[in-house]
Amino acid sequence: MKEKDKQLADTIYLVLAALFIASLVASNLIFQKFFYWEPFGIYRFEISVGILPYPITFLITDILSEIYGKKKANQVVIAGIFASFFSMLIILVADFSPAIVNSPVDDKTFHQVFGLSPLAVFASMLAYLFAQFIDIRIFHFWKKLTHGKHLWLRNNFSTFASQFIDTFTVLFLLSSFKILPWSIFTSLLISGFLFKIIVAALDTPLLYGIVYLFRKRFNLKIGEEIL
Repeated sequence: MKEKDKQLADTIYLVLAALFIASLVASNLIFQKFFYWEPFGIYRFEISVGILPYPITFLITDILSEIYGKKKANQVVIAGIFASFFSMLIILVADFSPAIVNSPVDDKTFHQVFGLSPLAVFASMLAYLFAQFIDIRIFHFWKKLTHGKHLWLRNNFSTFASQFIDTFTVLFLLSSFKILPWSIFTSLLISGFLFKIIVAALDTPLLYGIVYLFRKRFNLKIGEEIL
């Protein structure tokens, strides 16, 4: 690969890593708001807004796994973990810092929104660790088995398995920490997992399009990675 192409590939990698980390940190900060969605009145999804940016992280790791390889994808996952914990440390310091009388956001309001974040992030990170590394491992298992063909197969199979593990683990831990009541565990599990499956299926054409552009721009063969 030419030096100019290598620099472009590295820049794109950094942008994807930045989007991944931003999506992950954002999902941990906004998770305490829950909403419902009833597409065509068929089913009522009751899910956290934190789930909205989360599928982006799995799409990005699939792109990185396909184009840059397993090692590069794992590096971004680890960077995301450090970024999440670091952001929580900043929030902890901010939460313990007393607000002035004229502060637009007082201590009570700030704590109500961000006070449970450390426990939530701990739960989320455990689930995230399991899910992301399993996603990458399954993705490369199918990539090797199919000799780089059938991208849709490894994209969906890896995401379905990892998303169930992620959803179950994070809800189990949040309920165990009494951040969420056990009474809504099952409904949130079903809604969260179904929502993630739908998103994973919908992002498959997008993944195909992005991978196609990468292969065309960097002259990559099927299964070939940027080293």
